[in-house]
Amino acid sequence: MANTSSPEAPLPVGKVSALIGGWIDRLGAVWVEGQITQLSRRPGAGVVFLTLRDPQADVSLTVTCFRSVFDQVADVVQEGARVVVHAKPEWYAARGQLSLRASEIRPVGLGELLARLEQLKRRLAGEGLFAAERKKPLPFLPQCVGLVTGRGSAAERDVLENARRRWPAVRFEVRNVPVQGVSAVERVSAAVRELDEHPEVDVIVVARGGGSVEDLLPFSDEGLVRLVAAARTPVVSAIGHEPDQPLLDFVADLRASTPTDAAKRVVPDVGEELAKVRQLRDRARRHVLARVEREQHGLDGLRSRPSMAAPHRMLDGRGQEVESLLERARRTLRHRLDHAQSDLGHTLARVVALSPAATLERGYAVLQRTDGTVVTDPAQVTPGEGLHARVAGGGFDVTAAGASTAGAGDAAAGDTGAAGAAGDTGAAGAAGDTAADGD
Repeated sequence: MANTSSPEAPLPVGKVSALIGGWIDRLGAVWVEGQITQLSRRPGAGVVFLTLRDPQADVSLTVTCFRSVFDQVADVVQEGARVVVHAKPEWYAARGQLSLRASEIRPVGLGELLARLEQLKRRLAGEGLFAAERKKPLPFLPQCVGLVTGRGSAAERDVLENARRRWPAVRFEVRNVPVQGVSAVERVSAAVRELDEHPEVDVIVVARGGGSVEDLLPFSDEGLVRLVAAARTPVVSAIGHEPDQPLLDFVADLRASTPTDAAKRVVPDVGEELAKVRQLRDRARRHVLARVEREQHGLDGLRSRPSMAAPHRMLDGRGQEVESLLERARRTLRHRLDHAQSDLGHTLARVVALSPAATLERGYAVLQRTDGTVVTDPAQVTPGEGLHARVAGGGFDVTAAGASTAGAGDAAAGDTGAAGAAGDTGAAGAAGDTAADGD
């Protein structure tokens, strides 16, 4: 067509539409699966019109079939049902519309649906979306709870009433959406995404009442399951009743058996929490009182001991011991001093008796040469030599005589020798000092 047209020679609309129809006619018949969103059966008309929508994408096609084809499944097919259609693409040239001409319609059976769900479940589990370690803990006391549920549904009423009865201060961000039908997946996904981005929402509850497997199919949608798995906010699944288990239950952070159970699991009971607070407070009081009593008992035991009850008694006893030891020390010191004084007196008496001064007092004299040496032998003195004589009363100079005085000199020398002997025993030094004082 591009080779046979130009701005100067464009193709008419009818020609283009006919060419498109020719290309489409070349396509063969195909099997198509989708969900019926609109169904039009006009009385007396021989053609039935359907709109077939892709559950995973926002794409739909118009399907037409003869009434005889649809009547074969009219009892089991209605809006919202999933079907498999064997159809051939057709182009309606007059209006430029594409449609599918169905020659056979087969409803998707429950067994087939369950088999597909089981395959999807195994695939998602293999990716780790259902793993326990991925699940986020719920907050103990959420300030704001996001609720995704049907408008005016029993599930909405159960969650709101039970949650507010348990904790009156809890706030809700409610998003009312279709919970079954062709738009359920899209609307539920949009609500979950919006609440996940809400800065005040602490936990999200997706709630719906019970229903058939077909009614709960939107909550097993792969796109919704992956959205919940990627949410940063904890998600609670409260879909149907206890036996119902859509795939959302496996990926959610917490599965509640019913919407009422979800309300009980999301918020604590104020009465129970107050009772716990009272119990903990009473328990703490008992522990404190027991500790105080135990310490008081121990303190009383310490105070009752003799050392604490009358501590001055120990001091008195120790004081008496100190006084006794002090008196003993005084007696011992006095005895030692007396003994030492007695020894000193005896020693002094001996020193006095043996001192040269005492010898001089008895009439003896000490002769010294001019160089201070004591004369102990007459041979040490020459006649006429000047000597110094020391007596008890003082000293005087003498001159050594000749031989005529030898006898007397010998006698004096003998006496002097005795004095010298005394000086050798230590008394001479003392006598010398006394003589010096006499001079």
